[in-house]
Amino acid sequence: MTKLLGEILADAKQRIRPVSGSASLDAQLLIAEVLDANRAHVIAHPEKVLTSKQADQIEQWVVRREQGEPIAYILGRRAFYDRDFMVTSDVLIPRPETEHLLEIALEFAETRTTLVAVDVGTGSGAIAVTFKANVPSAIVYATDISADALKVAQRNAVNHRADVEFFQGDLLQPMIDAGTTLDLVMANLPYIETEEMLELAVSKYEPRLALDGGDDGLVLVRRLLKQAEGICNKDAMILLEIGANQGEKTRNQAYELLKPADVSIIQDYAGHDRVIKILL
Repeated sequence: MTKLLGEILADAKQRIRPVSGSASLDAQLLIAEVLDANRAHVIAHPEKVLTSKQADQIEQWVVRREQGEPIAYILGRRAFYDRDFMVTSDVLIPRPETEHLLEIALEFAETRTTLVAVDVGTGSGAIAVTFKANVPSAIVYATDISADALKVAQRNAVNHRADVEFFQGDLLQPMIDAGTTLDLVMANLPYIETEEMLELAVSKYEPRLALDGGDDGLVLVRRLLKQAEGICNKDAMILLEIGANQGEKTRNQAYELLKPADVSIIQDYAGHDRVIKILL
């Protein structure tokens, strides 16, 4: 039976719509990937006849998407800032909101002639690799407790020719063990409350280790702040991604645990608390 691109696209949109607010985009991306084409080609050629192999591959991917699997895991990659990153189910999918943290870090780097930075809980390595690629003079480390996540991060570093040194361990502990002092700490740690996390659709596919922030969502943040005392240089900066309603509480805890010079709450474009900026 003839398989026309337009018919397959329409069917995919309809099936994906119940699980996605961007069903049309999702369907176009999946089909474009199979055809090794761009979205414009998919939209412009509804009369194109697909091979059975192409149609079968699209069908397999649409089934996965309509079951709720994130499109980034199906395609095996996600765009972040100025490049694409390989992602697997061992790592959190990079989000556009995290680019706020990266942009602040890059602005800070412009004020320093030398810089030692670490990305804590690196996951896919998106923050560490992108930062190093944009600030090649910086010494950049990255840590994660998951050995599987570090394998993904290391592959991304190789793909983007970013000289990042990776360590497996708990938060800043590898840096403490190595006696390294830091000018910049970047961390997108799990900050979703456990009870809420269990109800979210993302918890079905993304690693719980990268989502679960404990009873109040800030368990790992507090531990990181405690570890940071004594390992950060004078005038260092700590950047923490947080949940939309965690700004005041995180700021208060930063003052309590670190006695910093200043703590700011940075909001995202939607007006939600997104990043805590701590100046020591």
